Amino acid sequence: MKILFVADGRSPISQNWIRYFANRGDEIYLASTFACDVDFPVKRLDLTPVAFSQIKKQTSPPGSGSSRTVGLRTLIRQWIGPGTIRRSAKKLRAFINEVQPDIVHAMRIPYEGMLAAQTLSGGRVAPRFALTPPARAGVRGVSRPPFVVSIWGNDFTLHAPSTPWMGYYTRKTMQAADALHSDCERDVRLAREWSLSVDSLTFVAPGNGGIRSDVFYPNKEIAKKTVIINPRGFRAYVKNESFFKAIPLVLAKRSDARFVCSSMAGEPQVLGWIKELKIEHAVQLNPPMPHTQMGDVFRAAQIVVSPSVHDGTPNSLLEGMACGCFPIAGDLESIREWITHGQNGLLIDPNNPQAIADAILIALEREDLRREAAGFNANMISARAEYERTMERAGEFYGAVIKSATHSPA
Repeated sequence: MKILFVADGRSPISQNWIRYFANRGDEIYLASTFACDVDFPVKRLDLTPVAFSQIKKQTSPPGSGSSRTVGLRTLIRQWIGPGTIRRSAKKLRAFINEVQPDIVHAMRIPYEGMLAAQTLSGGRVAPRFALTPPARAGVRGVSRPPFVVSIWGNDFTLHAPSTPWMGYYTRKTMQAADALHSDCERDVRLAREWSLSVDSLTFVAPGNGGIRSDVFYPNKEIAKKTVIINPRGFRAYVKNESFFKAIPLVLAKRSDARFVCSSMAGEPQVLGWIKELKIEHAVQLNPPMPHTQMGDVFRAAQIVVSPSVHDGTPNSLLEGMACGCFPIAGDLESIREWITHGQNGLLIDPNNPQAIADAILIALEREDLRREAAGFNANMISARAEYERTMERAGEFYGAVIKSATHSPA
């Protein structure tokens, strides 16, 4: 299969998904919106910047930077970024016309899905043409490759309604899509509201393809040290300030508690919060770590906290749960697809430090609850999100999309 991905090639989520198809022998082409290096075979990798992605450093992981910086960057891109899509589409159009892929997969709506939709519709939302592989007339001709788009957590809830242009291009992307990959059922429903055709195929699976059982697995016994991990880093929709304000409230009752925060080492805003709250002795700020090392970090913790106000299915939350961490997360519709409050985790108001602290204290005191949740979550993730099985289904999904497009009426 000849697959062209339009993705942020730096992203571990994108790489984890694409790597499966590269390693199984498919012919992979990558139009990356950011400069990147990959550790799997690709036939060709083109830099296709959009929404000012060319000015961000190759080494900067997605979501890096302070909350103020990330929030400001997000706001600027939401208002001005859509204006770059038409120009960027010219470069992608040439790439697709040259490669003639069997399928195009854009991994998230802003801005990769928007870019692909603009490219494949030739400046307008094109009808679904009957394809007759291998003869195709190209992007501007009478046919085009089938188009799959992935939804990542907050594409609909945060980005789409943020500005008129983001709303316009989100709707255009959904109208152009032949198929949808979503990490939660909620986003399938929202996609229909944003104009995804009822005829479009859908596939629900974790955004990164699933949980690697050789990396993310539980200890034989649940962790004994009172360690709480926040794996989310800095993102505009993660309430890290509330999380840090919850720490002294926990320490007032559990002075032995220790807090580990991923991808926050040296962050001035965090250092300021820690100093102001006088919690230096209880907090460890980790630098960004390779994905393969995070399993050990999760297994050393009892609790994983995801204090977000917008989300689909956070991959880091599932990874922590797979390692036996008791999950505490924002009470969101998408999260409730995985966590039943009081059974296999606790759901909280992420804006409320006291609510976060109370949930942490309950989880620390209730070893029976943590033990039962660990067993339940391990079985659930094995059944619903194991990487190899999920990606095998993803390959079948691609085949169904190509077949459906091939046999659709002209």
